[in-house]
Amino acid sequence: MGGRVRFLGVRHHSPACARLVADTIAELRPAYVLVEGPADMNGRLDELLLGHDLPVAVFSHYRDADRAATSWTPLCAYSPEWVALTAGRAAGAEVSFIDLPAWHPAFAERTNRYAEAELRYARATERLCERFAVDSVDALWDRLFEVEPADGLGERLDAYFDLVRGDAEAEPGDVAREAYMASWVRAAVRAAGGRPVLVVTGGFHTPALRGLAGADAGAPGGTVTDGWPEVPVPGVGALAGSYLVPYSYRQLDAFAGYQSGMPSPGYYEQVWERGPEEAADALVRAVTGRLRARGHPVSTADLVAARALTEGLTLLRGHSRPARTDVLDGLASALITDDLDVPLPWTGRGELAVGTHPVVVEMVAACSGDRVGRLHPDTPAPPLVHEVAALLAVLGIRSDRPLTLDLGSGRGLERSRVLHRLRVLGVPGHERVAGPEHGADPVFTERWEPADRTGRDAALVEAGSYGARLDEAAAAALTERARDAGREGLAGALFDAVLCGVDAVSDRLLSELASGVAELKDPGALGEVLATALGLWRHDRVFGAARGRLLGAVVSGAALRGLWLLEGLRGAPGVDLGRLRAVVALRDACAYAPELVPVPREAVAAAAHRISRDEEAPADLRGAAFALHRTLAQPGDGRMPHGNDRAPEAGATGVGAASTAAPGATPDANATAGTGVAPDTGATADAHAAPAAAATGCTLGGVPEDARTGTGDEPGAPSVSRAAADEVLALGRGGEFLGDWLAGLFAVARDQVARAVGPAGGGSLVGVLDSLVGAMSDEEFLVALPSLRQAFALFPPRERERIARQLLERRSLRGSARSLLRTGADPLVVARGRTLERSVDDLLVRHRLDAARPRTDRTAHEGAPE
Repeated sequence: MGGRVRFLGVRHHSPACARLVADTIAELRPAYVLVEGPADMNGRLDELLLGHDLPVAVFSHYRDADRAATSWTPLCAYSPEWVALTAGRAAGAEVSFIDLPAWHPAFAERTNRYAEAELRYARATERLCERFAVDSVDALWDRLFEVEPADGLGERLDAYFDLVRGDAEAEPGDVAREAYMASWVRAAVRAAGGRPVLVVTGGFHTPALRGLAGADAGAPGGTVTDGWPEVPVPGVGALAGSYLVPYSYRQLDAFAGYQSGMPSPGYYEQVWERGPEEAADALVRAVTGRLRARGHPVSTADLVAARALTEGLTLLRGHSRPARTDVLDGLASALITDDLDVPLPWTGRGELAVGTHPVVVEMVAACSGDRVGRLHPDTPAPPLVHEVAALLAVLGIRSDRPLTLDLGSGRGLERSRVLHRLRVLGVPGHERVAGPEHGADPVFTERWEPADRTGRDAALVEAGSYGARLDEAAAAALTERARDAGREGLAGALFDAVLCGVDAVSDRLLSELASGVAELKDPGALGEVLATALGLWRHDRVFGAARGRLLGAVVSGAALRGLWLLEGLRGAPGVDLGRLRAVVALRDACAYAPELVPVPREAVAAAAHRISRDEEAPADLRGAAFALHRTLAQPGDGRMPHGNDRAPEAGATGVGAASTAAPGATPDANATAGTGVAPDTGATADAHAAPAAAATGCTLGGVPEDARTGTGDEPGAPSVSRAAADEVLALGRGGEFLGDWLAGLFAVARDQVARAVGPAGGGSLVGVLDSLVGAMSDEEFLVALPSLRQAFALFPPRERERIARQLLERRSLRGSARSLLRTGADPLVVARGRTLERSVDDLLVRHRLDAARPRTDRTAHEGAPE
């Protein structure tokens, strides 16, 4: 068989290999040209060769109940596979792809068919790099093949790939692919009747194919039908297909994260068209042009120095012609005078590192090029592409115009849902710049602005893998996102489902959201999901999700999971605002959706009581559980005077900040945790607290206008504030524990504490805290101050002023309570300074060097914790 079959092992997207393929076809005139590529595209090769502007890619997708996969097979003008297809057909050969379809399990976890196999077996290439004193596989390849004369190229490639493959055992996926490709080779040899057959595959596979192709025709690898291997088909119920999509050099570039092939496609296009010498000159011109366009000076002297350095490096490294790294190193040496924080990217592989020098970034961009492919107008597209075009036309959505949508009208809501579905599918074209951020937001318009449309055509084709209709595709994409969202993205996926239209939500999405909730282990993330779902379930009239099945199921699952997580929680000292959000969300679920909470109110109250008495539970959680227990234990009609339907007052620290603050956004649930306190200025707090809290309707201690009772106390029931005062005395603990416990208390029942009737007498919470703080030693106060400040930061300035006024009245002092809230320095710094002064005084007294300096009364001057 060896005399009738010519195997060409190539590196994908190598100009040298592309030339060798073209020369071999011209010399050999084969009957069959077999190319590594998806065999399910063989019936559509005419479509592939319509006359597209390269680069393009074959996008393949597969989806069933258990697995989803996508893959790309990119092709550019200098891809050896593309040259094999075009030159082979021009020479009269029958050309075929011979690899398994991209959705086959052999491609599991591989999104690019042409991912270089030799990079997965890197030991041999590492030895070669050491032997030739080069930094990377790409520099090694240039040294051996791209800049060297073409004489003996085939033999050098064979030796290189034989060494790379060696005796290494291939992965199961490679074994399956090679067996299938070998079956095509054997079939082609039989059909050729002694005429030549050319096989063009990745060089890593070539040594194995030589052996496998010589085996018996009955060897494993593919069922033979009419002399040719049968192309695998998807299973029953699976959705699979392949379509052509435009591609770009940016996507093709290894520096942008592409899995395979050559980096710097713009440079290698010049090598393919003009040769290494002219490509080097073109690269210098491109880099110079980009830098000058951005205002970076590049003088003639710089260019002279760069050329001299490039020529010297070329000679020093033994290259017959300048290689890519010779030119880049010469330019970097001449144009960069600063220290480099990270290595030059062409010394390795992968995306640019953070901190890459700006000149280097421009050099890499110049190497990459800006070519973007375009498909021939007659190229078939998936049904989704046509449906989107029809929808946009019917709804009057144009890509070049901004849109202001009235969500109160049926047409406005439909247009909004179409745009959100496209956004969820990752199709560029419009950007939402304004609109309601949650169901209770009194905003009934939405503003969309035109956005960069680069990659839109390819994105639409790729989105077609989710379904033929836009609503189905968006639901499938959200289902996949919910499955993979993890702790940070579940609430965002939930809100996006609402924005896309809850009627389009499938049972499978509902199942994935429920499963995601059941698997959450972080109370903060769970609380965010619960708050988002509950707020939308209660209030959303804009998007039509209120009282919906999806949201109701999420609320039920999140409430039950949250109660289970909170009761078993252990942790170090400190306030975790995330878990406090979870308690607040659970409180509101019991208050406003008791029919959705799968356990009785009494059971929730009992669990809260157990948590509040658990010595191993974090102090902030114990305080929050105490407040939850007291509020649930209040007699009444089931409505509690502490839920939150509105934004907090100015200056309060918002909690439950929405994952719905903007569509698709995922805010940090613990953005303020551990920072100490909220800003003391009302203006700053207003800007951050109100929007954050409003987004989900869940704020630490916030109270809705319609649920206020004036005092926060129910007739016949102990005041939460008075009960908290008794609890603080019973606990008998200060330091950090006290502040953390109070933070939990205020998170859940801040309004009831602030609005408790009566002066700050000895039995009130404020009175008890004042006495405890006054009795602390200097050292105890210094330890307790940060956590106390963080706890009282949960009150807005107006409520803190009320507390300060009570403290003044308690001391029979007259003056402005507001002045106690304004400090010229951080109170913690002041306290530390006073402690230092007292330590110095004590030292002076001990050595009888004191100057009789009077000490100040801390409690008389400091007032309420800030």
